[in-house]
Amino acid sequence: MNLEDMILISVDDHVVEPPEMFDQHMTQKELETIAPRLVEEDGKNFWLYEGHKIGNMGLNAVVGRPKEEYGMEPLRYEDMRKGVYSIDERIGDMDANGILSSICFPTFPTFAGNLFHQAKDKKGAKRVIEAYNDWHIDEWAGAHPGRIIPLALLPIWDSELMVNEVKRVVAKGCKAISFPDNPTFHGFPSIHNAHWDKLWEVCAENDVVINCHIGTGAQPPHSSPETPIDAWIAAFPMSIANSAADWLYGEFLLKYDNLKISLTEGGVGWVPYFLERAEFTLDHHGAWTKSNFGDKRPREVFQEHFLTCFIEDESGLRNRDLVGIENILFECDYPHSDSTWPMTPENTFRQLDNVGLSDEEIDKVTHLNAIKHFNYDPIAILGRENCTVGALREKAKQAGVDTTEKSGGGNSANISDRSGRMTSGEVQKLFAGEGAAVDD
Repeated sequence: MNLEDMILISVDDHVVEPPEMFDQHMTQKELETIAPRLVEEDGKNFWLYEGHKIGNMGLNAVVGRPKEEYGMEPLRYEDMRKGVYSIDERIGDMDANGILSSICFPTFPTFAGNLFHQAKDKKGAKRVIEAYNDWHIDEWAGAHPGRIIPLALLPIWDSELMVNEVKRVVAKGCKAISFPDNPTFHGFPSIHNAHWDKLWEVCAENDVVINCHIGTGAQPPHSSPETPIDAWIAAFPMSIANSAADWLYGEFLLKYDNLKISLTEGGVGWVPYFLERAEFTLDHHGAWTKSNFGDKRPREVFQEHFLTCFIEDESGLRNRDLVGIENILFECDYPHSDSTWPMTPENTFRQLDNVGLSDEEIDKVTHLNAIKHFNYDPIAILGRENCTVGALREKAKQAGVDTTEKSGGGNSANISDRSGRMTSGEVQKLFAGEGAAVDD
């Protein structure tokens, strides 16, 4: 297979919500009383919600900027590339990067919506979540059919409200929800609690994928303020391993064979040993722990229910038989700092070529697995001839999409001007000073 012939569907990207997002989805009274709103203070943009000021999450909008500036957070919309928050510009950036379709996680509400989950006014938060989902499905995803796979947030504090919202968004064509990988980190019951039983049921009945993005629950701790920030960045994807174990041992998986959990941005390479350890645990400890996988093995349960994602992960791809080729999906992570935009096809093809995947395997991990698991087929909507990396890049060329790297604005000192290693303490202080959220 040639690079230009690949079809890329990314199951992990992000949107920085535009200022006007709620205008068409809430009444004037709601906009004035309960809706989040954008404010400017000292030259910085913040979302204001129930008295909380939410700045831009660390490293969340650095695409198109020099890597030396990755620690300098853009805090105004004019400091960001327009594709970060404008759907028309986003499609242009996707074309230039050869990306056919994309799942976009929230930013200011946090990846799974914890800002709304913690609201004091739960009735108001329910309306905000509904409005957010309507904007995401109708405007962000609806503007360009076949290009954005819709994703919904849920009012997770109430079982009945959750179920009703899943049914409502499914009726609008949405088959994916964002959910904390460990809800106990935010004061909610564990996934083993009956609080969630109806959610698992409605997701299974409607083939809705539960997306657990890294950072929505368990996170690697900063070892010390003096520790180089590289250590935290390197460990972050694998921080979801503990939550993956929690989900793997959920007995509800035995009840719903088709329930899918995506370990978003969690990588793949750690999974083979994790599954080997789970197999050993069953054989060595199962007699006294009373392990319950029904008549299946842990590896079988994982391969039936879990989706893994890769950006740069040759070790995971080399061990695809141990993970399950049907369980590996591609992600881009635009506009975050891990994204390789606009050279993602080159980066991805290099890995696939180095590992020696067959054309059939390449098709699976780059797009067929995503189409299958998310029940969304952009090729059927747009025609295969319009979906390849080559076709999309030609479209971007004709439209004049400029991918030239540009220095941003922002309010922090450019880290290229400093000497010495960046530490965890410095980064935490930097983001706190900018009003940016580091955690979900």
